[in-house]
Amino acid sequence: MFEAEVNPSNIEQADLAVCIPSYNEADSIPFPTRQASEGLVHFFPEASSVIINGDNDSPDHTKEAFLATPTKVPKIYISTPPGVKGKGNNLRNLFRKVTELGAKAVVLVDADLKSITPEWIKHLAEPLFREFSFVAPLYVRHKYDGTMTHGIAYPLTRALYGRRVRQPIGGEFGFSGKLARVFLQSPIWDDAVAHFGIDLWMTTLALNSGASVCQSFLGRPKIHKPKDPAASLGSMFRDVVGTLFSLTAHFDSNWLRIKYSKPTAIFGFGLDESKAPPSMDLDSDRLLHEFRAGFSTHGEIWKTVLAKDICRKLFEIKEMKKSLFDFPTELWARILYDTAVAFREEACERPLILDALVPLYFGRTFGFVKKTKGMSTRQAEETLEEDCTIFEMTKPYLIKQWLGKDGKR
Repeated sequence: MFEAEVNPSNIEQADLAVCIPSYNEADSIPFPTRQASEGLVHFFPEASSVIINGDNDSPDHTKEAFLATPTKVPKIYISTPPGVKGKGNNLRNLFRKVTELGAKAVVLVDADLKSITPEWIKHLAEPLFREFSFVAPLYVRHKYDGTMTHGIAYPLTRALYGRRVRQPIGGEFGFSGKLARVFLQSPIWDDAVAHFGIDLWMTTLALNSGASVCQSFLGRPKIHKPKDPAASLGSMFRDVVGTLFSLTAHFDSNWLRIKYSKPTAIFGFGLDESKAPPSMDLDSDRLLHEFRAGFSTHGEIWKTVLAKDICRKLFEIKEMKKSLFDFPTELWARILYDTAVAFREEACERPLILDALVPLYFGRTFGFVKKTKGMSTRQAEETLEEDCTIFEMTKPYLIKQWLGKDGKR
């Protein structure tokens, strides 16, 4: 039986809310719920707190599992209407609820987290009671966990908006009640944001709204349901990258003025390599196969979207032996920049443009895996930072393409 809201304690006001979006997470959600309760009780005993599950009317009894989890903090369950799916739709529901409650601070954590501790609540919420209004996570991850972040979201967000936010789509965030209202009232919304594009959307709106942004070190590696990019890309790629490109057009008056990036404040300690992230399997051979297969399925689209010299270089890379394979960072940056321009200009072709980018992303990911194979987590991070610097140095190419021959939008 559908219930839009279940509020057993009749909570009408809260200073601090921990929000957990979900869909079919009955087995997973009790753990982060318990950890959130312990964190709120231990670190914020004076605050009126609540834990809110924003669900998509899960048929696996996520609601019952959440409400049955023993906690010392009151809980509220809310749900989108039957048939309405998507993490973004969950979060919009949560933005509304925390605004109704008058929350001063909001913490967001994923329902499938296996490594969350009570300290995570402290690290994500505490900066909000100081001078910050948006908190992005900072944690150790396996060098091949989050390749969409490594290869696209982080370097592009950094180059465009001039701030080094390492995990713009991390899943765990903190934001002020005031910023929750900004999110709720934003007219920028589409189907991609309503699904997997929501994390990048929040980060980008925060960076462009004048919010005071920091990163918070969470103290241990993120452990959740890892995904092999070669095996389980699904609609996430189209949602995240489509949102990134859409927002590029919305905020071009801001990023066209930005030349270089600057560090973002870090709340807490730095990377602790003694706590190694769990290992993960990645099918690198499949990455290479999918890249090469893309020439027959998407080659014609590449010729219309990408510069001629880029296409020539791609054909050279295709013919490389596996042992010599290399996908230069500058080439990858120019591919993404050309694709961003095409995405703006060819609205009716956007799904095809995004699909055509997938094999190139596989090729770039294979190149990253090959280059960093023998590296430690820290060494791989240093390599990624070097890649981001190349993205920034290549940004004038994007500006020239974006403005066109007459130098105007």
